[in-house]
Amino acid sequence: MRLLLDTHAFLWLVEGSPNLSAAAQAALADTANDVYLSAASVWELAIKVGNKKLTLSDSLDVFVPKWTATYHLDTLPVRFIHVYRTVDLPAHHKDPFDRLLIAQAMVEGMGLLTSDTKFTPYSVSIVW
Repeated sequence: MRLLLDTHAFLWLVEGSPNLSAAAQAALADTANDVYLSAASVWELAIKVGNKKLTLSDSLDVFVPKWTATYHLDTLPVRFIHVYRTVDLPAHHKDPFDRLLIAQAMVEGMGLLTSDTKFTPYSVSIVW
């Protein structure tokens, strides 16, 4: 299975947080799964770090490559086709980063690893 991490799931993975559900932990541990981190999530982290709403253990340009390598995460760039797909999404969720992750998962045929219940109304597979 191909899985796209929601931003909070990436941070919880890195922190070793107990907030990751058993299903999420199992999906992340399953070597048959390809797990991705979106450039949209990195952008979201950059904004939160810049606004002082988030403090990371390293600078963002060190933090992201360090943990994507540690957990063997693939990276997913934001492409125009992903952005175009957001136009057609129902307005169940207003967060632009989350909407882009939903669109990416749809376009790429991925499941979304997220605890966010606002993702549920979309036609995308949720792992949690």
